[in-house]
Amino acid sequence: MSFFGNKRLIIVLVGLVLLISVVGFTSRERVRLTWPEMFFKDTFSVVQGFFYRPAQAVSGFFQEVNDAYNVYEENKALKAGLDQYARMSAELLDLQAENARLRDALQAKDTLKSYQLRFAEVVARNPDTWNNVITIDKGLTQGIRKDMAVITSKGLIGRVQSVANFSSTVELLTSYERLDHISAVIQTTQVVNGQTTVHPVSGVVEEYDPQERLLVMRKIPWGQKIEAKQQVITSGLGGVVPRNLPIGYVVRVEPDDYGLTQTAYIQPSADFSQLNEVMIVERSFAVSPNGELIPQGTAAGQTTTTMPNADKAGTSSTASVGGGQ
Repeated sequence: MSFFGNKRLIIVLVGLVLLISVVGFTSRERVRLTWPEMFFKDTFSVVQGFFYRPAQAVSGFFQEVNDAYNVYEENKALKAGLDQYARMSAELLDLQAENARLRDALQAKDTLKSYQLRFAEVVARNPDTWNNVITIDKGLTQGIRKDMAVITSKGLIGRVQSVANFSSTVELLTSYERLDHISAVIQTTQVVNGQTTVHPVSGVVEEYDPQERLLVMRKIPWGQKIEAKQQVITSGLGGVVPRNLPIGYVVRVEPDDYGLTQTAYIQPSADFSQLNEVMIVERSFAVSPNGELIPQGTAAGQTTTTMPNADKAGTSSTASVGGGQ
């Protein structure tokens, strides 16, 4: 048994010596490989190529699927980012426009310190009555009353037509159904004793021309020199609408049909296409025996006595003490 055991040991040692010799021989740099090396190398290359190509194709397919999915997710994220950017840009522009309107409203409030202004937002505007009325979010609860003047930071836009508890309907100056006339004056200038002074010329804003988009001011005395770009403001003589509220600017003047007075076409100061925030001009009113509101004072604190239906007649029926409304 020891012989066979020693024999196996000798065989193992001889094999190790041969293996080390072969490794040492083949590890050197040679010009040509031995034929066993070439045989095994060629055999393994054929077998490897047979399995490598399908494996590479499958691996490439899954890699392309993974790349396509990654591109899809990236594209989805980019689209979401673009949508969010567009939304944020729109919100930013809206906030900038709102900020500009509020700044103008504050400047208008500083200009009209004589009156108390109540801010309101336009909550409804029907396309069928776009030029006639708007609905605001203030009503009786907030102290809004019928016939109060409504303005923007640019100028007069109309009056309160009807009032509910928490909302009001405002009749616009551009309404073709408007029956109330606005007593107004044109701020003209004249030279007296070498000095230029303001000379107000009175008239009545009666209607709106939808074709030219201009207000029509009639009953202007004949012979008064009216020029383009002169400002038109409320006179307060009607007793309801306060004085010194800007209405617009003169575009042109024409004689009336009978040649007795003049008619002026007025470009409104306010932008009636963009009504978002408005201001209601609050004045002190008392209720007359027939239920109509009568202003109790002017901007300067003077008293005014108003005859009923003064504004609706389009003429002044006001007795004013100290140049009242």
